[in-house]
Amino acid sequence: MEIKQIAETIKQNGGTLYLVGGAIRDELIGKPIYDRDYCVCGISKEDFVRLFPEAKVMGKSFEVFCINNEQFALARREIKKGLGHKEFEIETGTSITIKEDLARRDITINAMAKDVLTNEIIDPFGGGKDIKNKIIRATTDAFCEDPLRVYRVARIAAQTGFYVEENTLRKMENLKKELLTLSKERVFIELKKALESEKPSIFFDTLRKANVLEVHFKEIYDLIGSLQPKEYHPEGDSYNHTMIVVDKSAELTNDIGIRFACLVHDLGKGVTPKEMYPHHYGHDEKGVKLVENFGNRINVPNIWKSYGKVAAKEHMKGGIFSKMSPSKKVQFIERVGKTKLGLDGLQIVVIADKCSTRDTKLENISFADLGKKCLIEVNGKTVKAKYPNLEGEKFKEKLHSQRVEWMKKNSF
Repeated sequence: MEIKQIAETIKQNGGTLYLVGGAIRDELIGKPIYDRDYCVCGISKEDFVRLFPEAKVMGKSFEVFCINNEQFALARREIKKGLGHKEFEIETGTSITIKEDLARRDITINAMAKDVLTNEIIDPFGGGKDIKNKIIRATTDAFCEDPLRVYRVARIAAQTGFYVEENTLRKMENLKKELLTLSKERVFIELKKALESEKPSIFFDTLRKANVLEVHFKEIYDLIGSLQPKEYHPEGDSYNHTMIVVDKSAELTNDIGIRFACLVHDLGKGVTPKEMYPHHYGHDEKGVKLVENFGNRINVPNIWKSYGKVAAKEHMKGGIFSKMSPSKKVQFIERVGKTKLGLDGLQIVVIADKCSTRDTKLENISFADLGKKCLIEVNGKTVKAKYPNLEGEKFKEKLHSQRVEWMKKNSF
């Protein structure tokens, strides 16, 4: 059944079907629409089930109906009954208007609806105007009832590039204590969506402006004020550097795990004692444990943590690859080549790290192709063919020495 047919059936039974939320926002912004959510006004749950017996019911606390992979929810009111994202009493009924339903939504640019049959835009809170002005604004005081909205706002800011107005930032700050009631999974989902955006730094900058960055992103927060040598880092402290790097990574790769690795590559600088500033000796080794802690706190995938730990530990060496001796180069490519991030992934991290802050010649950090060629051309089979009697440690030593000889001839 097509969406117009569904809307006509609802109309014939005294109701109205609206397209709501992010789909309207993205349509007005001019972005592709991937998800469409619909709101049904004027009919009861029983009538909806009777009219559309093929609808699949989803959700526990609030039922959503699925028809042809489209989601339909009845207009509703919400009353907060406790702390957190889920403590709400939900009321549905034929008397609830689309304006009442929109009033419970988080920000004005998400609080718009379009009549499916007439294409009339319902915009009681000025979302259209805020889109034109590129402003993110809380719809009503109901914003403060759901702590997840703090991370949603920061994520939508990253996706749209819009500015979060001051009153909304204060509402976000007022929800600070409740942020700890959120599940790891919900926090991770918002982080993942932010890293998928063209400018992930806006997510973290928005949380910083709202004074809530340290709740779930303490390791990122600790980079603020972590001074670096000005001759190498004119962009400022380690936080500013990290934001530039993660934005650069969004230009270089669509792999969100690698973007995460870029985000966490310098976490070790956040624990450097101030008396050591602007130097951060050993931050690469210190960063490994911090990546683990950060990843566990918000339940990032194990592959992301693996990428992040390799990036933290090896990015400094990758940055000086061209200056290494042939033996050190081989040790580096053998070590990194065995990791899940790999030479290609680490090279993206190093390029983002180096090229984000100063003019760096790419050939000085183009180690991936050279390293892979070495590992392919000098491998166990080729060495075994030359030295068939070698076994165990002596064979490993010969494999390494042969790669060093190869590197001497092929590395400049």
